[in-house]
Amino acid sequence: MTALAPSPPDVTDRLAAFLKAAGDPLRLQVLQVLGQNSFGVLELCEIMAMKQSGMSHHLKVLTNGGLVEKRREGNSIFYRRRLPQPDNTEGALHGALLEELDNGALDFQVAGRLEQVQSQRAEQSRAFFARHGEAGDDKQELIADYSQYAEQALELLVRACPQGGSALEIGPGDGRFLQELSQRFDTVTGLDNAEAMLARARQQLQAAALNNVQLICGEWPASAATLPAANAVVLNMVLHHLPAPASAIRAAAAQLQAGGTLLITDLCRHDQHWAHEACGDFWLGFDEADLVDWAGRAGLELQESQFLALRNGFQVQVRTFRKS
Repeated sequence: MTALAPSPPDVTDRLAAFLKAAGDPLRLQVLQVLGQNSFGVLELCEIMAMKQSGMSHHLKVLTNGGLVEKRREGNSIFYRRRLPQPDNTEGALHGALLEELDNGALDFQVAGRLEQVQSQRAEQSRAFFARHGEAGDDKQELIADYSQYAEQALELLVRACPQGGSALEIGPGDGRFLQELSQRFDTVTGLDNAEAMLARARQQLQAAALNNVQLICGEWPASAATLPAANAVVLNMVLHHLPAPASAIRAAAAQLQAGGTLLITDLCRHDQHWAHEACGDFWLGFDEADLVDWAGRAGLELQESQFLALRNGFQVQVRTFRKS
């Protein structure tokens, strides 16, 4: 006799699980924290100041309620907020809940511990590039070399942003894209957290005799307050190195003048875990919906997208967003 497949949960079951997950103040704080970034269990324990057994229980309830999902990054499991699904019974409730949480202030002590965890991640990234500098270039080019994405990135930026004004590139590497920006903007700033990388960019700019580009050593988004507003902000193949990509995009949006453009070039989601150790990648690329969601919550509207040809198992996405 053939066994019958279990029937899917009905409307009341789904809503009950959702409401149970959302019906606890601590779980709502976890959702606020996950709106900043994805975190592992131990990181969430540190941020929320609680034991692992208790945090694992809350994450299980949130997962069962459809509010949180897991994602593997190398040997680690990270939790992130699940995006509202408009075709689900609880889709409208889910969207309204996240909007309310994002508009509310995070508990002061939780926010302080969150900043400490983010700082620890940033130090890991800074230490990697301080140690490796040029040594990582060969392996980085196995993922996506400059020639693979630069032309398309510049094309989308030119279409989205009129010539003139100011531009900021975060993590400019050896400075090649800074040279392109210097031809189209009156003033250009390059911000990097590794002096070794800035030294390489400085050599490129001096050789090209460019005098409208300023290089600054600092962290993003920690250094944002010291920089002037810009007509364009560029994140070329750098977001997957940053410990808090959602926060980085939010800070970029705040840095833009009204009508300004954010250019993001980065990897699509992949499963090549060797990139963590070899290239200092913090994240294995990004789902397209994540970038659009983070940008949308930061007040940016998607303008254009291009997906470049797959190479060595990696695909690059190029996107422009406009600040209304």
